[in-house]
Amino acid sequence: MVRSMQLEDIEQVYRLGNLLNKNFSKTMNLAQILEDSFTRVLVYEKNGKILGFIMYTELEESIDILNIYVKEEYRHQKIASNLLDMMFSTMKDTVKLMTLEVRKDNKSAISLYQKFGFEIVHVRRKYYGDMDAYLMGRRLEK
Repeated sequence: MVRSMQLEDIEQVYRLGNLLNKNFSKTMNLAQILEDSFTRVLVYEKNGKILGFIMYTELEESIDILNIYVKEEYRHQKIASNLLDMMFSTMKDTVKLMTLEVRKDNKSAISLYQKFGFEIVHVRRKYYGDMDAYLMGRRLEK
């Protein structure tokens, strides 16, 4: 089930986030994000366990996907697709542009984003330290 992150989910989301980025719990204040009117965190929960999450900022006309992560043993089970579907179904009607950065070597993530209509628009050199990233975007027509 996909739902908004709650206070009791924070510990599990930190654990997952630290698998994505070792500094996640040091750089993200999830309790503060719960109070933030711009940043959203959706979680995929099954049997009381958080298996994945998506974090994004939503302004009036744009969304920037900050993080999306699914536990390795649960990948390729449509969890990331479900998270993206929920983001699309709950976003403001005024959103016209969505963006994200993805490691250039993360072929499965790039494929997922392309399935959702994102296109590569730019290469960000050494965005992830020694690794380049693609800036991907999707324009929404209303």
